[in-house]
Amino acid sequence: MSKRKILATSALPYANGPIHLGHLVEYIQTDIWTRFQKQRGHECYYICADDTHGTPIMLKADSLGIKPEELIANTYQQHFADFSEFGIVFDNYHSTHSEENREFSSLIYKRLRDGGHISSRSITQAYDPVKEMFLPDRFIKGECPKCGAADQYGDGCEVCGATYSPTDLKNAVSAVSGEKPIEKDSVHYFFNLANFTQMLQNWTTAGHLQAEVSNKLAEWLGGGLQQWDISRDAPYFGFEIPDAPGKYFYVWLDAPIGYMASFKNFCDKTGLNFDEFWAKDSTAELYHFIGKDITYFHALFWPAMLSGANFRTPSAIFVHGFLTVNGEKMSKSRGTFIQARTYLNHLNPEYLRYYFAAKLSAGLDDLDLNFDDFSQRVNSDLVGKVVNIASRCSGFIAKRFENKLSDNCAEPELFQSFIDANEEIAKFYENREFGKAMREIMALADKANQYIDEKKPWLMAKEEGKEAELQQVCSMGINLFRVLIAYLKPVLPLMAANVEEFLNTPLQGWINEMQPLLAHTINEFKPLMTRVDAEKIAAIVADSQENLEKTPAVKAKQFDPIAPEIEYDDFSKIDLRIAKIVKAEHVEGAEKLLKLTLDIGDETRQVFAGIKSAYAPEDLQGKLTVMVANLKPRKMKFGMSEGMVLAAGPGGKDLWVLHPDDGAVAGMRVK
Repeated sequence: MSKRKILATSALPYANGPIHLGHLVEYIQTDIWTRFQKQRGHECYYICADDTHGTPIMLKADSLGIKPEELIANTYQQHFADFSEFGIVFDNYHSTHSEENREFSSLIYKRLRDGGHISSRSITQAYDPVKEMFLPDRFIKGECPKCGAADQYGDGCEVCGATYSPTDLKNAVSAVSGEKPIEKDSVHYFFNLANFTQMLQNWTTAGHLQAEVSNKLAEWLGGGLQQWDISRDAPYFGFEIPDAPGKYFYVWLDAPIGYMASFKNFCDKTGLNFDEFWAKDSTAELYHFIGKDITYFHALFWPAMLSGANFRTPSAIFVHGFLTVNGEKMSKSRGTFIQARTYLNHLNPEYLRYYFAAKLSAGLDDLDLNFDDFSQRVNSDLVGKVVNIASRCSGFIAKRFENKLSDNCAEPELFQSFIDANEEIAKFYENREFGKAMREIMALADKANQYIDEKKPWLMAKEEGKEAELQQVCSMGINLFRVLIAYLKPVLPLMAANVEEFLNTPLQGWINEMQPLLAHTINEFKPLMTRVDAEKIAAIVADSQENLEKTPAVKAKQFDPIAPEIEYDDFSKIDLRIAKIVKAEHVEGAEKLLKLTLDIGDETRQVFAGIKSAYAPEDLQGKLTVMVANLKPRKMKFGMSEGMVLAAGPGGKDLWVLHPDDGAVAGMRVK
């Protein structure tokens, strides 16, 4: 097997928020693949960086009262800590806000400009007159022009799925200041992507992409390639465009260049030759692991930029699907995500590494994290099958043979069958068919457990004259376990390290060269992995729901401004009812909530109300209040809330929800 030179990257996480489990699909996938390549003996490097530029970074830093540089430095530490605890090991983790990235961005831009691939023209954009800044589409909100849904972004509706221009929004406002945007002209710079149409048609059909990705790109190419706006106006956190004062590179221009910048930073630290991996005539392999939502940038813009700037293009781009949790789509804007740190606070990170590996394929299908399946798979495969082998055999080796393995291999054919599986498993790892690799490895684990069940060492231990056979059988079990862990090492690096300590020998190289441990002294066996605790999963879900319910803090005002006017028909949709408070209870773990059981005449409703600061439960029972009866039920951390109690007052103890007993009865409509 010839030694390969491989450079792999994952998409750069954006520095305006924490790592969540959706991110981790990609980083775990890439980490497993690069660990496998290194275990095979190849020269392989895994490079990444924080993506740090753009308007969201600038505005978030401003809202926190800090400079963008401080924000991205803090986020870098958080990201790197989360990755490290999940066993994700980068050869270099850098930042796009670096001198290396500034230099490469300028170099590539100048080469594209000098090659005739950059043009400029004046365009009209939405402008915030209060903040004195041009507004990206995502910073304009209003009513969808198609379905009328409120609070939709300027580039698309999350209710009906329509896409449109920000100028099409009804009653549009700036998400930054709340002011109505005005239109303003500005000169922008464009990358003439259409100049690379033929090059991209050739590249996207030459085996660099999965078939379904190549087919999708053919649709885009067939529709004609448009100019790509690569500039943004000040104020903007990023790199200023050479010879264009007040104009900055759009974040998506310098973000992929961050791959090159991070690798250059690594080369400068280690003495590696940058050109061997990035020059036009490079024979090294270059792979990008990305999510399907950023395919356009990576499979059209990026190869065209590289080609136009006289750099090599990627060997392949590996695209994966999204993560869902218990079948629900993850969304930052809706908050249905679990942060990496929340998971780490409760569960072993290698549970998740294995579960993702068991479900990952080379395709674009979404991956669902179903917690019932998660528990069953980890408990059955890792604890019940793999670790069980070592725990069953090690006790006898320790008690009867002073931790020394037999000096001969009792079942050489069985051992060899485990070794012979290596090429098939290696092929699955290589092709990112991790799920198939895990199935093959677990089939071997079943064979090892079957061998132990058939030999019954627990009965041998009770019979005289069976000492030698007992040692051989248990030693065989330990050796089969060692092969299994060697196969799982890319997926479970921490467990593999603990097994190396237990076996008193490193797991080096690939399995095809592995020989059984004979007459070898091992160390005391310590539990390698425990079963998944259902209570800890429940705690993760509870903590994540708590995160969802928190709203950003706002500065206190004496009076809230009047909300935008609504039509009478809008107000008539609200069904206000007199409700009798049948029962009021404290909510365990909630500082502000009371749980109310409300009688609205023909039925009772459960409502959680944030009125604990003003009322004790005993003050409310039997009293009347007003509720919104036709509000869509909302699932909360503590249960389902089936309506809303109306309140008046500035808050705290000065909060009034009770209705005067002036002849009102439960169920009566309020007019």
